[in-house]
Amino acid sequence: MSRFTLPRDLYFGPDAISELKHLTHYQKAFVVTGGHSMKRGGFLQHLEDVLKEAGMEVRLFEGVEPDPSIETVYRGAKAMQEFQPDLIVAIGGGSPIDAAKAMWVFYEYPDKTFDDIKTPFTMPKLRRKAAFAAIPSTSGTASEVTAFSVITDYSTNIKYPLADFEITPDIAILDTDIPQTMPPKLTADTGMDALTHAIEAYVATARSDFSDPLALKAVSMIYDNLVASYHGDKDARGRMHIAQCLAGMAFSNALLGISHSLAHKTGAMFHISHGRCNAILLPFVIEYNAKVCVDRYADIARAIGLPGATSQQLCNSLVDSIKELNKKLDIKQTYQENGVTEELLNAHIDDIAKNAVDDPCTASNPRPIDVETMKKVLLCAYRGEDVTF
Repeated sequence: MSRFTLPRDLYFGPDAISELKHLTHYQKAFVVTGGHSMKRGGFLQHLEDVLKEAGMEVRLFEGVEPDPSIETVYRGAKAMQEFQPDLIVAIGGGSPIDAAKAMWVFYEYPDKTFDDIKTPFTMPKLRRKAAFAAIPSTSGTASEVTAFSVITDYSTNIKYPLADFEITPDIAILDTDIPQTMPPKLTADTGMDALTHAIEAYVATARSDFSDPLALKAVSMIYDNLVASYHGDKDARGRMHIAQCLAGMAFSNALLGISHSLAHKTGAMFHISHGRCNAILLPFVIEYNAKVCVDRYADIARAIGLPGATSQQLCNSLVDSIKELNKKLDIKQTYQENGVTEELLNAHIDDIAKNAVDDPCTASNPRPIDVETMKKVLLCAYRGEDVTF
């Protein structure tokens, strides 16, 4: 039996944050956020005002770092245990939302450890103490609708994607005013993350007739709007915020593939953003996977009007179009061009490949892969060579 899970409620559009004023049945709200962007834009204060209007006592937990650490998660869980909220609200990019999801687990189960929950789909039942609402500020991770949370162990430089439908938020708030504040580089990186979500979901082994239309619609909307969004078009920014959420709905249920497996491992090691790693990897991973699912990639190419008479020609057009999209977003196509030295690559490639094979996303990749082949894919993405094996 398959399963398809989404948040119970999703509010979207300008000033969607204000909808939280109707949540009058909660008493205490614990708000998790990242750096200062939500405060500078006035969104954090607006959120606090709306929650108080609903009659809630509010406590803030600020300063969640990019690529949140296990230590930050434990610290936030301890603060939750002291405050005892019945509503957890995460606002910001994927990092504070992901961190808050993990904090939620340890708030409800303080005796659990990270090792207890890092195996996919082994989490205990949540919502014994609190519900969860997520408000994304970036248009890429879609953590507001997914069953995933990525937490970094800095002692090993490994990112762990936690996975369980228990951490799918109860409420998602897609306030299209918020992403207007994103700088261009962040817009590009998160947009390519969203595109990778959609494309990987469409070919993943757990895809279904429920996830496929969401993935294709997301790809189409991203191609129509990402470049304009990168250049600051307000309407395109709003549409990208919706598109990345559709991609999130697709991949949360269909799962992902080795673009994400390698992005998780290379991002932490090479200190390149997750979205940019996916932008680099995606064309090479498509070439690798096309041996077993070229018709699926052809479907995507047709959906966005790319040329080609055969499935392989359409797939080639898709690869070329992604590389061209990267150029328009000022994303260099290889790891080498992004500043990774051969010395750094050679020092870590064995560990990266092994850890990528062990990553949960690898299990749903359409074409099986082993450590030596994963190294070959990474080398192609490093040098910019076509994948022909």
